[in-house]
Amino acid sequence: MTAAVEDPLEKFYFEHEEQTICGQPVSPITDSFDVNYPSVVDRFFTRYYYFKGKVPYQVLYHSNRICLICLAPGHPAFSQGISSVNFDVGNVDRSQNVVKGKAKRGGMILQAESTLALLTTENGETYKVPSCIRGKLVEVNTALVEQPKLLEQLPEGAGYFAILLPKIENCDAIKASLLTQEQYEERLKVKEEVDT
Repeated sequence: MTAAVEDPLEKFYFEHEEQTICGQPVSPITDSFDVNYPSVVDRFFTRYYYFKGKVPYQVLYHSNRICLICLAPGHPAFSQGISSVNFDVGNVDRSQNVVKGKAKRGGMILQAESTLALLTTENGETYKVPSCIRGKLVEVNTALVEQPKLLEQLPEGAGYFAILLPKIENCDAIKASLLTQEQYEERLKVKEEVDT
């Protein structure tokens, strides 16, 4: 007969204690858990899309103008398998970008077609990841260099290549130059019909 093993974390488990505030019973916080609660991207970002040729990229636009540059869900690298990510794009290493202060001084100014990174797939295909928008490079996600598979594993928005900050006066023009979620889905639908 084996003795029952005691759980060392048992004292940390949640146990609801009856509470009353102003004569009303307070329900446990676990009762308000919602499996379908909107994600961080759904709550705080607007999805936009940019095509370089036939290859889609995603721009997650926050209300504070911060833009996350990501692969769109329909990017071919996902089906080919991601092998490596490199921020050394030939004449400049984007990972060496250094910004200072509130105004992000020293950040590289990038155009929409500027190459942010080189992404190589497992079958040897290389994609030049574009900046997608005109703005100041605030940060690149250097974790992707060591672990490129994070792009396939992380939830939407967490697997970003870079953070860019456009000028206030350029924001409306930038949004107009990108595809909305509906336009992106329509374009994919048309492509699917053409391919079949």
